[in-house]
Amino acid sequence: MFKVKRVETEAEREAAFAIRRDVFIKEQGIPPHLERDEFDESSTHFVVYDEDTIVATARVQALPSNIGIVERVCVIKEYRGTGLGVLIMKEIEKYARQVELKRLRLTAQSFAVPFYEKLYYDCVSPEFMDAGIPMRVMEKSLK
Repeated sequence: MFKVKRVETEAEREAAFAIRRDVFIKEQGIPPHLERDEFDESSTHFVVYDEDTIVATARVQALPSNIGIVERVCVIKEYRGTGLGVLIMKEIEKYARQVELKRLRLTAQSFAVPFYEKLYYDCVSPEFMDAGIPMRVMEKSLK
């Protein structure tokens, strides 16, 4: 049984960072200085547990304009395709509504655009390259 929750402890935070290192730096070759940034401190982080093991993570930062920026969404390889991405995104949307955000924005790797489209995110930019990866900006209204 999977459980999604907001990060509350330093151990959960470090586990989230470890998953990000594995997915973004080791698998995708993103330079470490681009993966960790100054927004890690001010963002709200989420993790997904399978029993006692953290297997997915994401973060959201709330801007003063009532827009939330969803970032660093990732699932460890062995758990991809199990619906964890949907679970964590739904929890982020629930949280965003609780803190009265009006819109969520994310930068999706182009291969993941269909995943986000199924969650009713719309592309709002042409494709562009970031860290050598094709990307699209996507948004969703939280009416």
